[in-house]
Amino acid sequence: MGLVPLTVVANPVEAEMIRSLLSTEGIESLVKQTNFGAGIMDGMGGGPQEILVDPADLESARELLTPQE
Repeated sequence: MGLVPLTVVANPVEAEMIRSLLSTEGIESLVKQTNFGAGIMDGMGGGPQEILVDPADLESARELLTPQE
């Protein structure tokens, strides 16, 4: 089965921070540039990035990204 979108972030730096968090919990992820960001340079080198995860990990990944009260 293919990967599913988890979230879209503003730039590659944010994407790597989220990937690092996911990795510490054993969740593998992939980052790809969105079509919207193709060809756009925002000073960080890439524009919006989509983070993808395995469907089996989607709920756990969402919980990690949800702010705790």
